Amino acid sequence: MTHTVTLTPLEHLVKVLQLGEPSEYRGHMYINGESLYFPTGRVYGGQVIAQSLIAASRTVDPGRLPHSIHGYFIAAGDIRQDLLFDVETLRDGRSFSARRISVTQSQGSILTAIASFQQTGQSGVEFSDPMPENVPDPETLTSAKELMTPYAEQSPFAKFYAEKSPFDIRHVTKTIMLGPDKESAKQDSGTQMVWMKADGHADVPQVMHRAMLALGCDQLMMEPVLRRAGLSIATPGISYASIDHSMWWYRDVDINQWHLYVQDTPTAAHGRGLGLAKVYSQDGALVAVIAQEAMIRVPQA
Repeated sequence: MTHTVTLTPLEHLVKVLQLGEPSEYRGHMYINGESLYFPTGRVYGGQVIAQSLIAASRTVDPGRLPHSIHGYFIAAGDIRQDLLFDVETLRDGRSFSARRISVTQSQGSILTAIASFQQTGQSGVEFSDPMPENVPDPETLTSAKELMTPYAEQSPFAKFYAEKSPFDIRHVTKTIMLGPDKESAKQDSGTQMVWMKADGHADVPQVMHRAMLALGCDQLMMEPVLRRAGLSIATPGISYASIDHSMWWYRDVDINQWHLYVQDTPTAAHGRGLGLAKVYSQDGALVAVIAQEAMIRVPQA
């Protein structure tokens, strides 16, 4: 009798990020990847950014870790199709390696990105903004899984967060998953704080931890814009999509541990909004900084 092994959402995520077997042709490396389920039916932006980072890392000396990635989302991807990652070596210097990643499906390009890797152990100036003080411990807060479970049969998004998300997400500020934050909108503020970690334990190398942080953060990056605008993911008729995504890593990441996302949005116009985040480990180290622009449209009354 054949037994089917059921993977947890976190185990499935690790499997998807491992990608396929690479091949080389005329100085380019090509590698296939599959997609995670996402309620929109489109390829989840954080997933393809994370996979692009892993694909590029396959061409870099293991002593060099990703310190930044900048990606533009060209078109929506189909989660039913595999993705083809084309990695081009732009430069290998004494300290840094640069790679261009083009991601395609049968209909054409869906993402183009440049990632940079740095040799570990380099010294230089060092400082960082401190983590906010007196933030509630994540264990004292309600998880998105608990919040969304009562609505799982009513909404595919609620079902995803209740059953399929590989991350444990806990909002310090009022969540906008279930409705708008009218008080923040009244104060013209998109400021929010959220704790997040892997829902389970992942025994993976540091490059994978950084990729998983890139994937997880995409679930939060548009929230400040929605919060300041008085909207939520449940706003009737709302449509949104990431336009671009930039991320910088400054210290090692342990996705198994809690990270605090300190987020804001400086502006929105022309159907676009800009989300910013500083990501802290629980002991107060600033490990990453993120910027993402998104298209957000709401039917006019």
